Amino acid sequence: MDKFYTSEKNTQILIALMKFHGVRKIVASPGATNVCLVGSLQHDPYFEIYSSVDERSAAYMACGLARSSGEPVALSCTGATASRNYVSGLTEAYYSNLPILAITSAQHTGRTGHLMPQVIDRSNPMHDIAKKSIQVPTIHDKEDQWAAEVAINDALLELRRHGGGPVHINLVTTYSPDFSVKTLPNVRGIKRYCAGEDFPEIPSGRIAVCVGAHIIWNKRLLECVNEFCRKYHAVVVCEPISNYRGKYRVNPSLLGNQTEYDSQMLCVDLMIHLGTVSGFGVGSLMDAREVWRVHPDGEVRDTFRKLTAVFEMSEDDFFCYYATAGSRGNYTDYYEELIHECARIYEKVPELPFSNAWIAQHTVRNLPHNIELHLGILNSIRAWTLFDIPPELDIDIFSNTGGYGIDGLVSTLLGAAIANPDKLCIGVLGDLAFFYDMNAIGNRHVSNNMRLLVINNGRGTEFRNYNHPAARFGEQADAFMAAAGHYGNKSPDLIKCYATCLGFEYMTADSKKTYLENMGRFFSGEMFERPVLFEVFTDSRNESDALKMLYTLETTAGSKAKHAVKHMLGEKGVATLKKVMKK
Repeated sequence: MDKFYTSEKNTQILIALMKFHGVRKIVASPGATNVCLVGSLQHDPYFEIYSSVDERSAAYMACGLARSSGEPVALSCTGATASRNYVSGLTEAYYSNLPILAITSAQHTGRTGHLMPQVIDRSNPMHDIAKKSIQVPTIHDKEDQWAAEVAINDALLELRRHGGGPVHINLVTTYSPDFSVKTLPNVRGIKRYCAGEDFPEIPSGRIAVCVGAHIIWNKRLLECVNEFCRKYHAVVVCEPISNYRGKYRVNPSLLGNQTEYDSQMLCVDLMIHLGTVSGFGVGSLMDAREVWRVHPDGEVRDTFRKLTAVFEMSEDDFFCYYATAGSRGNYTDYYEELIHECARIYEKVPELPFSNAWIAQHTVRNLPHNIELHLGILNSIRAWTLFDIPPELDIDIFSNTGGYGIDGLVSTLLGAAIANPDKLCIGVLGDLAFFYDMNAIGNRHVSNNMRLLVINNGRGTEFRNYNHPAARFGEQADAFMAAAGHYGNKSPDLIKCYATCLGFEYMTADSKKTYLENMGRFFSGEMFERPVLFEVFTDSRNESDALKMLYTLETTAGSKAKHAVKHMLGEKGVATLKKVMKK
């Protein structure tokens, strides 16, 4: 019987990406654990394979091949101590910047440490034998496949990065006897570009620049992005913490979160990803054919699972290059079409229940100019992103999305207020987040430029939202998931007494009427004699209802039918139906 590629998916992906990244030469050593890899490689005429019984010699052979040919060279060995014999050769490769790919085949990593034959721990190689070391386990689902594909791309890119050097891949095998696969899977190759190299052309069609959390933009970057958007008819999709306030700004958060409507305006041919962790996942709302990431660290960050290129350079250098390049965009009306679609959805927003979302809706256009605003995780940043803060207010907006926890916003706000004594610094957060970090308002460095808006619903209201996994537990979610009833259980006196004793001016509201009566003073641009804390009491049911109303503003016939079927069949029924349809 003819032999082709192994049926092991992880090995197929590795071979396909080796071809994408130009790893052609291989020095193979004998063994049972690497039969699936070597048996597949020797079937493919793309590869040049050489044999070496001694792995130590194999590693040095690879050094010679790489040094003389200028190409990356792969090594393949079996389990047990075979890989240990690569150490001296990989040390040479590390200090000589030689692109050697050491592929060590292995049994299931769970067997490590259980006294099983030929199983050793390869999870922590010496620092100076590999620039990067990854584990590639067997693949069981799409999540495993995505993770393997990205990790292998990342490892193979490291072979030539910053002068080059050795890389280690520990490839798990199941010893499959099946070599009947005739075609390798389609894989998504990722390329890295650095300054001075030949860059790819901007594809035709819709172009979007997606910005996650971002520091304040410098003048050159803003000008270059604006010129890029003008030339390629691109848009900048962003949320408040992106801090882009240029003329091509669009916040599609409300449009993209319609659960019963999929807008074609969110489909783009290229999305250019900037910044760090997004607060509300605005980029995930876009349906992009491919994504380019631009960042000085040059790391592979496949946030949207469409990454095809990484640009290791400053953002302004990237945009200035393309702004002066020869090609031009051809989709001239995209910005106007997307703005119109977003506005159409916004017009459908009804009167909301008293909630964080209602507060944001009635506050964003009444904020003072040139302040610093800090938004808490998660209900606050969501609400204040759905109701976009006008860029003309010139407000710097931040949130602790790096670690994405509820702790620390009050302390972060305090630090910002200290750094900007002449600037008003306002924080918006929930009650659990406030109590988690309440000690910060007792700090002696607190000054009159600091203000806190605390939305007190007596629990982690996120876990009571209609669309949260904990919602199926109803009120039972309060006890341990939403952590209701702590910290005075919405006491009207607890925060009031604490804040006033620490020198804060205290304000409160528990209805739309009382909020609107106090909003003007709290959000006044005037600097008062004391810091201010505004406690607003809301109800979790209203919070959930407001969110549901905002997420179901638009409905299509297809999505409406899909939701009706789900409601009739239930989760188990839908799962069973999907299984039947696959057969």
